Amino acid sequence: MTRVVVALGGNALIRRGEPGSTAVQRRNLEVAVAELAELALAGHEVVVTHGNGPQVGFLALEAELAADVVPVPPLDVLGAESQGQIGYLLESALREALRVRGVAREVAVVLSQTVVAADDPAFERPSKPVGPVYDAETAARLARERGWTVAPDGPAWRRVVPSPRPIRIVEAAAIRRLVEAGLLVVAGGGGGVPVVEARNGRLTGVEGVVDKDLDAVVLAEAVAADALLLLTDVPAVIRGFGTPRAAPIHRLTVGAARRLVKSGRFAPGSMGPKVEAAAAFVAAAAGSRFAAIGALEQAVDVLAGRAGTSFVAGPALPSHGSRAARPAEFGTDGRRPGGHRGGDSGYGGTRCTDAHDIPPRRPLSGGRPARSPGSTTAKPSSPGPSRPG
Repeated sequence: MTRVVVALGGNALIRRGEPGSTAVQRRNLEVAVAELAELALAGHEVVVTHGNGPQVGFLALEAELAADVVPVPPLDVLGAESQGQIGYLLESALREALRVRGVAREVAVVLSQTVVAADDPAFERPSKPVGPVYDAETAARLARERGWTVAPDGPAWRRVVPSPRPIRIVEAAAIRRLVEAGLLVVAGGGGGVPVVEARNGRLTGVEGVVDKDLDAVVLAEAVAADALLLLTDVPAVIRGFGTPRAAPIHRLTVGAARRLVKSGRFAPGSMGPKVEAAAAFVAAAAGSRFAAIGALEQAVDVLAGRAGTSFVAGPALPSHGSRAARPAEFGTDGRRPGGHRGGDSGYGGTRCTDAHDIPPRRPLSGGRPARSPGSTTAKPSSPGPSRPG
């Protein structure tokens, strides 16, 4: 039996350009839970975490529009609200998907808190996209009017907020006990509510959104997972994302992935943390664990190494066109085969060091940077141009 942590992107529940209605999320969840249920049916132990970027952005927008009537909650409280919202929708859909497949497994949702460092530099450099997408002109106007920082997300623009790095999940022990009791657990939603820990152990929420992919690694370590799947609305890590020459990357070594992240080839608030997280999970166990990035509707194939981008610990792969060994697969019986085997699935040995994404453009800030927890002042940023680009 394989224990798998599956991280669902917030954009996989509300796809780019879609309205953020409950009906839309329920429809998209039908695809997600079908794949998750198939993993459970195959005998895998499944732990689910999810993003909340679109949802927490919508909640923040709702709060601002009602500010004359209801006080605006801080971002950590909105993050907790999004965990409850998405957790409820996920649990409801998962229970039904498991029921129709005859899988007798209980589902539990754990509202989670994630400890972050009070002096994390991310509080001064917002990078995590939240909320809906905008065109360049609208993004620039909102940055001026609302004091937002906005940045490119593919061909569009979105609001970005601080994204401190996760240290530990407060509820980790309880989550592991639930998993070991045989429950399908949903935890760490939206990266967990970010909190800082005082010397006396007191926890205090802070404004920000922990990246759910980096938090997924912390969650996977906490439950002793064998595999980590980072599922989103793109089929793989994309070389030349957003350009006419865009192409999927089918394999990345840990070393190549880390070099690409360090070089800034991936957007820091979207694909960058996914690549970093997958590489970290594989590297921590000297390659005995599996990680992959892929499309939500291909979860079963991504786990089997037939789709998405698989991460391997070994040396760089042969050049394009040669027959390379595929990553070790997790079979449908829940067991991991002992070694690599050749395959002709079209993976063809993509050269790892050729992989790249478009470099991120400079974010626009229409107001002050976020305050670091415990700070008393925040220096005003220099004004951005009148429109992005």
